[in-house]
Amino acid sequence: MSDATTIAATPGRLRNRVCEPGDLIPHIRHLSRTLCSCRDSELECEAESLRREHSVGADHNAPELLVAGIALATEALRRSHSIELYDVQLLAVIQLARGHIAQMQTGEGKTFVAITTAAHLALAGRGVHVMTPNSYLAKRDAATAETCLASLGMTVGLTPEQGQPSEKRLAYDCDVTYGTGHEFGFDYLRDQMTLRADARRPLGERLLRDLSSGGRQERLTMQRGLLYGIVDEADSVLLDDAGSPLVLSLAAEGEAPDLEAHLAAREVARILAEDVHYRWDISTGHIGLTKEGRNRCYDDDIAIPASVLLRPWTTYVEQALRALHVFRRNVHYVIADDEVRIVDETTGRILEDRSWQDGLHQAIEALEGLIVTPEKESLAQITRQRFFRQYQSLCGMTGTTTGCELEFQHVYRCRVAEIPQNRPSVRRILPRRFFATPKAKHKAIVEDIARLHTTRQPVLVGTQSISDSDIIGEMLSEQGLSFQLLNGLQNAEEAEVVAHAGQPGAITIATNLAGRGTDIKVPQDAIALGGLHVIVAECQLSGRMDRQLIGRCGRQGEPGSAQTFVSAEDTLLKRFGKWLGDSIRRDAGANRETKGDFSKPLQRMQQAAEKQHRLRRAELLRQDTARDTLFGL
Repeated sequence: MSDATTIAATPGRLRNRVCEPGDLIPHIRHLSRTLCSCRDSELECEAESLRREHSVGADHNAPELLVAGIALATEALRRSHSIELYDVQLLAVIQLARGHIAQMQTGEGKTFVAITTAAHLALAGRGVHVMTPNSYLAKRDAATAETCLASLGMTVGLTPEQGQPSEKRLAYDCDVTYGTGHEFGFDYLRDQMTLRADARRPLGERLLRDLSSGGRQERLTMQRGLLYGIVDEADSVLLDDAGSPLVLSLAAEGEAPDLEAHLAAREVARILAEDVHYRWDISTGHIGLTKEGRNRCYDDDIAIPASVLLRPWTTYVEQALRALHVFRRNVHYVIADDEVRIVDETTGRILEDRSWQDGLHQAIEALEGLIVTPEKESLAQITRQRFFRQYQSLCGMTGTTTGCELEFQHVYRCRVAEIPQNRPSVRRILPRRFFATPKAKHKAIVEDIARLHTTRQPVLVGTQSISDSDIIGEMLSEQGLSFQLLNGLQNAEEAEVVAHAGQPGAITIATNLAGRGTDIKVPQDAIALGGLHVIVAECQLSGRMDRQLIGRCGRQGEPGSAQTFVSAEDTLLKRFGKWLGDSIRRDAGANRETKGDFSKPLQRMQQAAEKQHRLRRAELLRQDTARDTLFGL
């Protein structure tokens, strides 16, 4: 078989044409069948042939190269994992290769779509970055990709979080590099700091360095550029996480130098009255002192530690008020090893080595009676939006883009492409149930779980907070029911628990989207019982999060069901619709459940919350862009 077999086997009529994605699939299938007869060494030669095509400037999006590259990758996947991609998966690969966001429902095989796309793009020889929401998924998917891509002569690396530069450089030198979205951003910031430090060195020092290296221009940076980026769970990485910038910071040792200020502010916050001394906008979480409140902070009975202040005194008081009223333990943060650890509101996972800025973290430490640590020194920062926009070609996959299409297009220049399901969904969505109090809601959830458990139907309960999952767990224990409880950090153990959530009789409680990206296997005996039943224990601020959770059941045409439970005191209603909470309470019967359906106003509230978050992300990007223009960052 000649080195050019792959290209030659591609129909000539595809050359120099703009083809619809679906038109390419038969050609990919045909070429894949031809490659089945290749020996492993010949398959690697075919990949090398395509590399040469790319090295002379061929466009990876040219129809004949798309067909050839994807066919090679699918054959490698078949040999390594005995996986035959569906037509809809091939369609998704084509859309990703063209720089689009592919909307694929959960359970449609996004992991293998990413591997196939990465293999095709890696033929350009300039590196492909595959980004995941967490380190566990990055490690898992890198191992899967390594086995597949080795048969094409390609290497796969994993950029470790907090790894050494030499280790990371090796990972970035691979054809395909896996890692979390934020770690790619932090490595970019570290590289920028390295380049700036090198630029400040005396010219003679840089000359001596070049001479000592024998004239070789060694790369100072870990990354070798931002060419191709593939984002798994794109809504999580590109939208939800984009509400906060990437900040590279340096931690200091010991106690905070302004410890006395935080302790004094904590005591002042406890004596201030809402609507008199401060106003609290529940929808945004903003707390601001009134004129009377500012005056109260400077009254004679307030001992202001002026000598240690690092910012205005009233700012300390406002942060203490936020710590006291806005942020809740086991909802927004947990205490572990005598440290405050932030909980990601989107996923319910614990964010290691993260801290709030502007003294808020220290205010919470003071409130909890912990050691008040020094604020971290910010060394460099960039919004996630501006970082990801620097990729020459960016694409991604997610199951929930509805309502976000314009943001993907305007911010990231990525069009959303709808990918049809391989098999029609037969999932049943049961009517929402509304309750006057959280206690009544939790009681109904536990009763529902107990009823379903008598039939051995598996149940997955998704909660918004750690405290809610603990409450439901305690109530199940009182009923004598065994269950698995997942709180916080995503790791292999969590993924294993979630993977078994579809077994007959299994009861699994997980904060929000714990185990996201893990395939839940539902055996035939559980399918006969109705498949996995998902309980949404509280509506999220974003409807996308609810849809992600519901999407855990009824995959690939399997039966499954889901139901949402709402309390008048849920966070969404308290922040965006107190009036709806009042209506639910008025309509509730003796069992504190209402017969009315409040789904439409509930959906409007979620849309209002999503709009607020979208505007916040846009403002964050605007400020970052302005700073970039002003300071040349």
